[in-house]
Amino acid sequence: MTGTSLLLTATLLSSCAQLLVDATSWWSLAMNPVQRPEMYIIGAQPLCSQLSGLSPGQRKLCQLYQDHMVYIGEGAKMGIKECQYQFRHRRWNCSTVDNTSVFGRVMQIGSRETAFTYAVSAAGVVNAISRACREGELSTCGCSRAARPKDLPRDWLWGGCGDNVEYGYRFAKEFVDARDREKNYPKGSDENTRTLMNLQNNEAGRRAVYMLADVACKCHGVSGSCSLKTCWLQLADFRKVGDHLKEKYDGAAAMKLNRKGQLELVNSRFNTPTAEDLVYIDQSPDYCVRNETTGSLGTVGRLCNRTSEGMDGCNLMCCGRGYNQFKTVQVERCHCKFHWCCYVKCKKCTSIVDQFVCK
Repeated sequence: MTGTSLLLTATLLSSCAQLLVDATSWWSLAMNPVQRPEMYIIGAQPLCSQLSGLSPGQRKLCQLYQDHMVYIGEGAKMGIKECQYQFRHRRWNCSTVDNTSVFGRVMQIGSRETAFTYAVSAAGVVNAISRACREGELSTCGCSRAARPKDLPRDWLWGGCGDNVEYGYRFAKEFVDARDREKNYPKGSDENTRTLMNLQNNEAGRRAVYMLADVACKCHGVSGSCSLKTCWLQLADFRKVGDHLKEKYDGAAAMKLNRKGQLELVNSRFNTPTAEDLVYIDQSPDYCVRNETTGSLGTVGRLCNRTSEGMDGCNLMCCGRGYNQFKTVQVERCHCKFHWCCYVKCKKCTSIVDQFVCK
C-alpha cells in the first residue's frame, strides 16, 4: 500500500471514529436504565464512570449531582417516546437503532427532524427534574418557589407544593448544553454552525415546558364546598409540550451562518426566529429508502393507510413504490358491562382486518 493510500485510509478511519464519538449521547441514558446512587455497593466502580454517552462536562455534573442522573434518563426516555408518538405516521418515525447512538447517523444531519429531537429531549429533562424536585427526590431542590401570580384571586391561597420548573430549567440548561458548549470549534466552521443550531433547539424545548406550566388549584370546604382554594405551579401534560414542539417543527426556520459567526435566515422574507422557535441548517432526506450513510431506515415494510391522503397514506409513505395487502387477526375488548360494585367485565372479539405494507 502506498503512503498516499495509507494516509487516505487513516483519514477515513479518523472520520468514522469522529462520527461514532459524536453519535454517542446522553440520550443513551434512556436506553440503559440508571441505578440510584445508593444502590452501588462500597468499592464498586463509581456511578458516573459507568454511564456511556456523557461529555467531560456532563460527567463532572454527574459527579456533583448523582441523584439527578436517574431523572435525566427518565427525561430522555420521555422525549424519545413523545418523538415517536408525534412522528408515528411519517416516513421518519423517530426510531431508535441501538443503545449507544440511540437514533443513529440520521442525527448527523442538521435537519428539522434533528431539531425536534434535540428540543423534545431537552424538554423531557426539564419535566423530569422539575417533578423530582416536587416529590422530594433530589437533595438540592424542593417545591417551586415561583411568585404568586398577580391575577390569582385575593382569597385563594398560594402555597401548595408546585413542580419546580425554575430549577428544572436551570439544571437542564447546564447539563444538556454542556456537550455543545465545551466544544471549541473555529467560528464559521460547519461544526460551529451545527453547535449553534443544537443550542437554539435545546433552548426552545426548555422554554416550551417553562411557558406551558400553569396554575393548578384544589378546593377545600365542608361537604365538597369550595370555600377555600389552594393553588400551585404545575407542569403541563407532556403531550401538550410535544404538540407545541410539533407545531414549531412544522414552522421551523432554515438558517445559515453569516460573516459574524451567527445564524441568520436563509430567506430574509420570513420572520426572525425567537428563542422559542426551532431552526435547522440542512434539508431533510426523503427517508424513502434505507441509506447507511445518512442513517435513513427507509419505509419498506411500514404499515400505511390506503384511504388516507396524508403522510400515513400508502402513496406518500411508500414513496410511489406500491404496497402489499394482507389480512390479520385483530383481538379487541368488546361487549363490556359494568358490574355493581365495582368492576367492568368484557369479552374478547376477534375480527379479520386488511392491512397494507409498503413494498
